Amino acid sequence: MSQSMKLKHLDLPAAGPTRTPNATRGLIGRRRSNRMSLQAPVGISGEDRLKCSFTMPARASKLNKHGAALQLSRDLVVGSVILVRNKRGVQVSARIVAQLRASDRVSTYGIEFVEQDDKANNFWGISFPSNAD
Repeated sequence: MSQSMKLKHLDLPAAGPTRTPNATRGLIGRRRSNRMSLQAPVGISGEDRLKCSFTMPARASKLNKHGAALQLSRDLVVGSVILVRNKRGVQVSARIVAQLRASDRVSTYGIEFVEQDDKANNFWGISFPSNAD
């Protein structure tokens, strides 16, 4: 199997309730920014797996400059885009990049901000340490 065929296969949503985010991490390289073990309440809106529009509260954890892990009670599609609003009212678009965990009531998704502009870079209202070795 060629390398490009493997990459295409890895980009498909995984069957079943969970998807391992590290499956493609080795292909991408190291993290763009360090994670911080902080949590933040957020509001999110978008469309779920059934194409139903929603607006609801959620909890973000493992914050980093480019995204977070998001816990919510909604079934989302990997690759879809949602809007995320912080407690200061700043809203950014974020892509669902992986389903990290799923239970009967709560799923955890890895998200990354679509735009890497000043609004996204300051979304969490904190300074992140550099990712230098």
